Amino acid sequence: MYGLPGRITYIIPLEGRQMSVNHIRTCETVYKEVSIGEFICETGERLPEVTLAYEQAGNQNAPLLLICHALTGNQYTVGTEEEPGWWRGLFGKEGIVPEEEFQTVTFNVLGGCHGSTGPASVNPENGEVYRLDFPSITIRDIVRAQKRALEVLGFTHIHAVLGGSLGGMQVYEWGLMYPDAMDKLFILASTPALSDYGIAFNHIGGEAIKRDPQWKNGNYQSNEDLDGFELARMTGMVTYRSRSLFHQRFNRRQNEENYHIQSYLDYQGKKIKKRFDANSYLYLLDAMNHHDITRNRGTLEETAQQYSADVYTMSFEKDLVYPKESMEEFSLLAPHALHFHIDTEFGHDGFLVEFDKWGEFIRYHLLV
Repeated sequence: MYGLPGRITYIIPLEGRQMSVNHIRTCETVYKEVSIGEFICETGERLPEVTLAYEQAGNQNAPLLLICHALTGNQYTVGTEEEPGWWRGLFGKEGIVPEEEFQTVTFNVLGGCHGSTGPASVNPENGEVYRLDFPSITIRDIVRAQKRALEVLGFTHIHAVLGGSLGGMQVYEWGLMYPDAMDKLFILASTPALSDYGIAFNHIGGEAIKRDPQWKNGNYQSNEDLDGFELARMTGMVTYRSRSLFHQRFNRRQNEENYHIQSYLDYQGKKIKKRFDANSYLYLLDAMNHHDITRNRGTLEETAQQYSADVYTMSFEKDLVYPKESMEEFSLLAPHALHFHIDTEFGHDGFLVEFDKWGEFIRYHLLV
């Protein structure tokens, strides 16, 4: 059973459940782009043309699940058997949630670097890469862009919006900006506002990039030149997993050159430079720093009362940046909310692993 005292929900077997739609075998994964035209950011700054890259997977005759990715994530939620996506353990052919029951759509966020318009994109009005001329964006901008993209694609209703970390921030905003657009919200490892502790680590990471001489005020030639980007990623990695997990995995083991934990962090630092854009990283860190659902809406209690959809919040033990207490507080204030805490050694990264510990909670509440 899941929930807080007084809010107990029992899991029941689903094996014999009747399918809710008439299923013709249409489960597949496709990758496309959608243009949403001109876009005005919250700051008033203008983007003349915005494109969002996206993945669409599952049964395209079934209800829609909108998946929102984390900071260095992307649209490849389900992926393929050859290249599994980051949530394939939850969705997809072998996932906990039956692929025949739903279709999933994941957009690479506005400001991202996996096909969507961001700092590494070319400004169509002058033919030059935006770099730091890209406007500042907020979580609300990211959500507005997704909403417009879904409208262009012809979707009129969302069964559920789901996401963790930066993705969870988007889910919070979806429920407030478009309260009647969905039935359910699933927020994993994300608090109503980013804490000072989270902002502090983001600041260290951002400064590591910007103080690198090769960053050149955003005009670097290649990520490969940026040692500061490696340091930013190492800093983030320390917050994503717990002290006890690092101890279990590395336990002060070493080779002739250094400790295994040092080699691990060096590897992660080099890896990020091959798959992500440093300027995009900075823009998304800034969007996370400004995440606060109460901004221009009142107190936390007043804001939480504005949710119409069912809200399911999920916290993970030893998450340094997004503690259980903050998520529980919100859950107790929202009208139709339920909180579930997962015991894990993975800390914040718990929402990307150990699907057997929490996937059934999502599966049950998606299907009831």
